[in-house]
Amino acid sequence: MRDVAVIGVGLTKFGELWDKSFRQLIAEAGSKAIFDAGVSGNEIDAMYIGSMSSGRFIGQEHIGALVADASGFSQLHIPATRVEGACASGGLAMREGYLSIASGMNDIVVVGGIEKMNDVGGNFATETLATAADQEWEAFFGVTFPGLYAMIAMRHMHEYGTTKEQLAQVAVKNHANGILNPYAQYQRKITLEQALNATMVAYPLGLMDCSPVTDGAASVILCAAEKTKKFTDKPVKIIASGQGSDTLALHSRRDICTLDATVHAAKMAYKQANLKSSNIDLAEVHDCFTIAEICAIEDLGFVEKGQGGKAVENKITTLDGSLPVNTSGGLKSKGHPVGATGVAQIVEITQQLRGEAEKRQVKDARIGLAHNIGGSGATCTVHILEAV
Repeated sequence: MRDVAVIGVGLTKFGELWDKSFRQLIAEAGSKAIFDAGVSGNEIDAMYIGSMSSGRFIGQEHIGALVADASGFSQLHIPATRVEGACASGGLAMREGYLSIASGMNDIVVVGGIEKMNDVGGNFATETLATAADQEWEAFFGVTFPGLYAMIAMRHMHEYGTTKEQLAQVAVKNHANGILNPYAQYQRKITLEQALNATMVAYPLGLMDCSPVTDGAASVILCAAEKTKKFTDKPVKIIASGQGSDTLALHSRRDICTLDATVHAAKMAYKQANLKSSNIDLAEVHDCFTIAEICAIEDLGFVEKGQGGKAVENKITTLDGSLPVNTSGGLKSKGHPVGATGVAQIVEITQQLRGEAEKRQVKDARIGLAHNIGGSGATCTVHILEAV
């Protein structure tokens, strides 16, 4: 297996982007990444695009070819593949691009992620996202993702004494980070009181515990490590790529407070990188709901099971804590265009390891982790990156 590095990154603004089309968003993110890497179209061997549900959100399928066309590469006939894994679509696209280079099949690939979610009404968006749940055992009975994660939160509170205040502190922290991210959907501070008193969505999760409906795109350029000197003097090496799966339905899990797909993907990644969780300097984790971040830092091995809430309360995961988590603002503040999220996490980690994160820069960051979840945890990817 060959070593693989990130040599370019690109991101659009995240938010309700009424004045930009699906094509414009992916072309913007892709062109930024290509310009950042300094590659030309005829040097690109393949494209992998993460997109969860463009057929329902914008009425368009056949996304791989569309993205190649929108990027101006149709005349080059570059192989372009759409990758789907619910909210982990971006992370899966990243893994496919990584494996294609590591295997020796390709030398340079574009990995993109895109979702245009606000062109449909809120109810239809909720129904579309619910297609990532088990249709027979969950969605048919009206369960949505806020409901599923509320069940996880209630059980976590029962088992480990996690409090609603600790959930709210996740949101407060991530909004504080999002203020420093010019690409974030919500660049405003929230207080603990506001988070606790927000409109209830599915108890104990209020509005401030939930990630928003978001438009946006992200892109990275991957390159065989031995060829990076032609393009950059600060490549970021991908030292591990892990993936895990679990049951689609929440009720079939061994333990709904533990996302075993995360545990498995993390073990795979740590083994490949020959590292432990204690070696990670910062992490972008999948905080689609505040309880998801608490579960993630436990399942990734950063704290013991049941101690995630206390870790947040003790400010371990703040920007100046011992393990900064979601320096970008996370899904909660940066936004969650589902197909783009996993790629956007790689963009943030890359910028941090390059020392280009400006006001949210983590001092002396050398090793970062990106954790992307699909559905309520049926799919997970974990990537570990290292500054070279």
